Amino acid sequence: MSGSWSPPPGSWASSESRRRNMQAIRSRDTAPEWLVRRLVHAQGLRYRVAARPLPGLRRTADMVFRPTKVAVFIDGCYWHGCPEHYVSPKTNPGYWSEKVAKNMARDRDTNERLSEAGWTVLRFWEHESPDTCALTIAATVDKLRAGRGRRDRD
Repeated sequence: MSGSWSPPPGSWASSESRRRNMQAIRSRDTAPEWLVRRLVHAQGLRYRVAARPLPGLRRTADMVFRPTKVAVFIDGCYWHGCPEHYVSPKTNPGYWSEKVAKNMARDRDTNERLSEAGWTVLRFWEHESPDTCALTIAATVDKLRAGRGRRDRD
C-alpha cells in the first residue's frame, strides 16, 4: 500500500477514518431494535426480523407481523432526520443533508405504499422508550387480531 490514502473516485468518504466509521454503522440489529424486540418477544408475540412486508417493494421493516399486516420501523435519529435530535454534519453537509432528506422521503413513500396495501405502519425513534414502543406494538397487534377474530400468536 502507498503511504497516503485517497478516497476511491466518487467516494463519499472525506478521510480514511471517516470511511471506516461510516462503514461500521449497522443498518439492522441496532441496540434500540434489540431492546424492543426482546420486550415484544417476552409478551409472546412472534415476528419476522428485517423482512420485506411487500414482496415487490424493496423496503425492509425492522419487525413484520404478517398475519396482522403490521410493519414496525425503529428509525435512527440521524439517518431519518429526527426533529428533536438531527444535527447537520459539519463535514460535507450538502451530501449528508441530501441523503437524510432522501431517507425521509423514502420513509413517507414506504408508509404510503404499505398503508395502501392494507398494512399498519408503526414508526418509532431510536430515543423512544423501548417499553413504550413494545407496549404500543403489542396493543396494535392484539387489536388487529381481535378485529379478525383471532387470538393465537403470529
